[in-house]
Amino acid sequence: MIPHEYIEELARIPHEYIEELTRRVDIVDLVGSYVQLKRKGRLYSGLCPFHSEKTPSFYIYPDTQSFYCFGCGAGGSAISFMQKMDNISYTEAVKLLGERAGMPAPTEDDKTGRLRGRILSMNKEAARFFHACLNSTMEEARQARAYWRRRGLDDKTIVKFGLGYAPNDGRALYQYLRDKGYNQQELDASGLFKRSQSDRIYCLFWKRVITPIFDLRGNVIAFGGRVLDDSKPKYVNSPETLVYHKSHTVFALQLAKRSAARRYVLCEGYMDVITMQQAGIDTAVCACGTALTPDQVRLISQYAEEVILCYDSDEAGQKATLRSLELFRSSPVKVGVLQIPGAKDPDEYIKKYGPERFRALLDGVGSALDFRLENLRRKYDLKEDSQRLQYVKEAVEMLAQRSNPTEREVYAGRLAEQTDISKSAILAQLAQAGQQVGRKHRWEQNRAILHSGEMDTIEVPYSAGGRQALGVASAQQRLLAAVLREPRYLPQVQAGLQPEQFLMPLHQQIYQAMLDTAARGEDLTLAVLHQTLSEEALHELSRLAAQYSDVNCTPEDIRLYLDRIARGTPKASKAAEMSNDELTRYLQSMREQKQGQSTAE
Repeated sequence: MIPHEYIEELARIPHEYIEELTRRVDIVDLVGSYVQLKRKGRLYSGLCPFHSEKTPSFYIYPDTQSFYCFGCGAGGSAISFMQKMDNISYTEAVKLLGERAGMPAPTEDDKTGRLRGRILSMNKEAARFFHACLNSTMEEARQARAYWRRRGLDDKTIVKFGLGYAPNDGRALYQYLRDKGYNQQELDASGLFKRSQSDRIYCLFWKRVITPIFDLRGNVIAFGGRVLDDSKPKYVNSPETLVYHKSHTVFALQLAKRSAARRYVLCEGYMDVITMQQAGIDTAVCACGTALTPDQVRLISQYAEEVILCYDSDEAGQKATLRSLELFRSSPVKVGVLQIPGAKDPDEYIKKYGPERFRALLDGVGSALDFRLENLRRKYDLKEDSQRLQYVKEAVEMLAQRSNPTEREVYAGRLAEQTDISKSAILAQLAQAGQQVGRKHRWEQNRAILHSGEMDTIEVPYSAGGRQALGVASAQQRLLAAVLREPRYLPQVQAGLQPEQFLMPLHQQIYQAMLDTAARGEDLTLAVLHQTLSEEALHELSRLAAQYSDVNCTPEDIRLYLDRIARGTPKASKAAEMSNDELTRYLQSMREQKQGQSTAE
């Protein structure tokens, strides 16, 4: 299901503009301005800009004007590429590409687009207002400046981060923005104000020091406010708005991405980041919100090759570290964990011991595995045999899942020293646990295959590749890729295939979007389909275009695919209703039958 606000955003751009933009912007030239590409036949490849890799898995497909990375799964059109590179909205990406192509900005007659722009403008004015208040002659401003000084910040840092102060007069910002010409609807949508029970409007951040939050392009999108004393609530942050989505925002990433360093330090709060940046650690960032999110991990992974988790040393910080480690397991970046001795957080450590000693800590940071094992060891009393054995059991399971053979050799030695259990016994347990992990992994792979729709393995002729086993879902996938590449095949496909026949809902969504796009008389391109597809569906279609890029279909191939679907759908539908065990037995019987037929031949 596509979110309503997403549909609104896409609908703002006329499809004629997108079609012309697609014709003018060549994806090879666009991506080539960011990534060093090498030609490989009809394709182009390079190192993926969205994750760290040493061997190219990122490909450009000129035929479909698409890209796809087999390493991280990123894919889409030229518009998608710009969105991911700059972490911007669809509309912003279209505008940037339009400028690149020498096209006037697309006309926007919808209220949402204008309101988004007004909120960004309002936030900029609010940031100026807060900064001016900090530098005013008021007594409360002097106290605010003293607060920042007590936190160890100099004037250069205060200006760099646009730090400010929201005065005790809760109406001051409201009146300031009204005088600037912002209407009530815009003020209500900004997230800067609240209404009292008596319907009086006042600033959300009154009597607080202010930290602006920027997006990757340098726009002010939100604010964080902190009281000068210990009153409650200590912190107040901007709510979600049209321009601010905290789960997709990383504080100070607009600064960190400018650095030549690829080792990022992920902290717990704004103050840690600001202190580190002042100390010359220019890749310090933090999540916006209470906990790191998968979207923030993906965003950081676009720029970092290594991430050091540097959370508070208290129990909450240690739990947050474990949660973050799990999120980074699917990321290609190397992850380390910094344990801060003699201080509760990086801010306090740098103030006590100086930036040089903190940099030395970063250089000697322990691995994620070190942190996990140490955290596990603290749970057990190794003087007791039962607890010692349980510790080894859990440690072995952890190593079997998360380590390579060399690491297992090293950590087995450490476990032996800690527990007084022979290294050979621990290695034997590791070997056994590794086999179990391997079996589980193979089971999960097989399960994924079963659920992918590849359920029917009856062989049919396939003119481009001889005799191949094509499942129903496989034939449907190939048809979608063929239509994207050769839209002239759509009438033939439409005559023999209904949307409800697709086994996978995502493929049904793609096919329906193709039919609707063609019915409107619009070009059947990835960029145009982007306007009606969900992000998940767009990535899937990009994957199919990449997977079958070397398959040149003929009308006869299309007929064979349709015939295969027509004959196999009843069996596939039957399989879809089975339990996992029933399905496994069913497929095994089909394989045995197929092997018997091959022997008879």
